[in-house]
Amino acid sequence: MPVVVIALTLTSIIWLSQSLRFIDFIVNKGLDVSTFIYLSVLLIPSLLIVILPVSLFVSVLHVYNKFTAESELLVLQSAGVSRFGLASPALFVASGVMIISYLISFYVLPASYREFKDMQDFIRNNYAAVLLQDGVFSTPVERFTVYIESKENNGTLHGILVHDARTPERPITYMAQEGSFIQTPEGTRVQLLNGNRQEIDRKNGNLSLVYFDSWPLDLSIYTTVNDKRFRVAEERYISELLFPQELDQKVNNRLIAEGHHRIAWPFFAITLTLVGVSILFSGQLNRRGQWKRILLASACVILLVIMDLGIKNIVSTNPLLAFLIYANTILPAMFSAYILITNKNINGIDLYKVKKFFRF
Repeated sequence: MPVVVIALTLTSIIWLSQSLRFIDFIVNKGLDVSTFIYLSVLLIPSLLIVILPVSLFVSVLHVYNKFTAESELLVLQSAGVSRFGLASPALFVASGVMIISYLISFYVLPASYREFKDMQDFIRNNYAAVLLQDGVFSTPVERFTVYIESKENNGTLHGILVHDARTPERPITYMAQEGSFIQTPEGTRVQLLNGNRQEIDRKNGNLSLVYFDSWPLDLSIYTTVNDKRFRVAEERYISELLFPQELDQKVNNRLIAEGHHRIAWPFFAITLTLVGVSILFSGQLNRRGQWKRILLASACVILLVIMDLGIKNIVSTNPLLAFLIYANTILPAMFSAYILITNKNINGIDLYKVKKFFRF
């Protein structure tokens, strides 16, 4: 439960700060609230992948410190439970967090972030479906105005007025009862139904009026089609990261470093848990508090995370050093596990021998 509470709290705080960046889409581009919420939700996996291992570590310190203060760990230890046995519940939870993190890292993160970037790019560059708001005169480009009376959820438009004055000598006005968006290889179109087209020749004042049942209105003039958008590391799957096809070698190196980091980071759930419990269980348990060990464990974890970021930057310049990413993750876990299994203490006291002496 502490893992869930801490993870949700941290995620909510960071998610709120990140989602505020999209307020511009609502204020200036007329983005509806449901699309705004959907965009913000797509950011959550990119936050969870970082927050989950850290939340687990904080939860481990909180729970075991509480058990120590209430003498529960001392009773279990006196009953013959080894330190590895005391740590096994935390390791069990850490294994679950690691599996969830790998699922996010390998599939959920690239899928959600790719959808997020595609939608963001579409909103930024394709105004036809975004700016057309009920009862609002929209001017996506100069001298081109669109008005709709109402819009249904299925995309059907009612009461359409379009004024095209890009050619000042021959302005054109379209009026239609209904219409709907259609996508074609040439760009976005609005299929106008039951309307008329009025064109004025300002030189001689003649009016050309045409009534139609159906008229495809070309809106591709202010729609940017970006099929060759560069995909950032967060929206690439592991295979795309480890075997990039970019022309720039520096970009390839950064993607390869991100791929190895994406593989190694979820294992930090196990590493941080082992580091935390191995330091908490070293030495005699003190029910009055273990704030010194908590500070030491926190400092070690901060150091590991800083080293992880530094090594990632090093690997981004030389992919042959990718083994350092795994070493920084696995070696601290192995050392911490060794301390737990062998009952080694920071001060050199062997608790197992002490218990054996008192039993004698």
